Amino acid sequence: MFSSTDTMLMHRACKLARRGEGFVEPNPMVGAVVANSDGKVLGEGWHQRFGSAHAEVHALAMAGEAARDATLFVTLEPCCHTGKTPPCTDAIVSAGIRRVVVAATDPFPAVSGKSISILQQAGLHVDVGLLQHEAIRLTAPFRMLTMAKRPWVIAKWAMTIDGYLAFPHVSTDGSGESHQYQWISSEVSRAIVHDLRRRVDAIVVGVQTALADDPLLTARPSGPRPLVRVVLDRQARLPVSSRLVQTAHEHPVLVAVGPRAAKDQVKQLQDNGCDIWHSSTDQSSQMLIDLAHEFGARQMTNVLVEGGAHVLESCFKADIIDEVWAFLAPKLLDTNKPSLRLREILSNTRVEAIDQTGGDLFVRGLLRHDLLGR
Repeated sequence: MFSSTDTMLMHRACKLARRGEGFVEPNPMVGAVVANSDGKVLGEGWHQRFGSAHAEVHALAMAGEAARDATLFVTLEPCCHTGKTPPCTDAIVSAGIRRVVVAATDPFPAVSGKSISILQQAGLHVDVGLLQHEAIRLTAPFRMLTMAKRPWVIAKWAMTIDGYLAFPHVSTDGSGESHQYQWISSEVSRAIVHDLRRRVDAIVVGVQTALADDPLLTARPSGPRPLVRVVLDRQARLPVSSRLVQTAHEHPVLVAVGPRAAKDQVKQLQDNGCDIWHSSTDQSSQMLIDLAHEFGARQMTNVLVEGGAHVLESCFKADIIDEVWAFLAPKLLDTNKPSLRLREILSNTRVEAIDQTGGDLFVRGLLRHDLLGR
């Protein structure tokens, strides 16, 4: 059904789609290519920003009159409803496209399968499934939000080769009171993490991390969308003097508190610019599941968990982790601190990539195989 030229052009469409990452959410990343029967590219485009023209419209506009009798390659089934933009199916038919190759169908109920039928009824030849797995992976956050009403959740951590996530805080003056932080991962690895932060809607840490490290949890440089910094803090212990609270008016902070959190402490956080989410339970797994759905209600598509061992293991136990980013540093730490059970976690993970990053080993993998059809 599909030629090597078809495959090459769909690969090109997938590559174009990724240019929209961080700009189009909560919409999916989509790429499109218009080509003639010889495989010559006549036009191409991608969804560039939420609320703006879709990939197909950009590609058709570039092709102009040459689009007549040509083939459109698109990574996701074109829309057939009027939302922030007109239906792409109308534009495709009007342009005189003869054949449409769709990588994957749209999970959105208003579109799923309907657009393909509309195009076929208009006399176009439609082929579906070329590079389907790649296209589904590309739109995984959108699919999760559409189907499960929660965002795609990435767990990230840096660890020593013996399984520890943090060095003890060291004193610079011998008093034992300093909070100088010692990085486990390399500078190159940390730069990769900042790039990831630029592309997510929220970063989640536990209150212990907030108390111990006093982090800012910002992306440097900042990304195209506001980044919400989330602290899991059942008892509302986050100090108003912390850097998170002190910068809450500049960069949003959401504090997730339990039902027994002291009202005066909650009010202090609110008065200093923090948004408060009240959990109805103190039970860790249910609290995390409910919070994930709260993120979904806020139309978040990508959330990054950067907690310590306890928060990460709680998230895995709650089954809300979809993807892992683990940085393994060539260091040893003999300590009584709790370590992360990496072998147990990775046994359920399909590894996507293993790279060297400034001396560290960077492992990236997926847990949500069912959503991706594998």
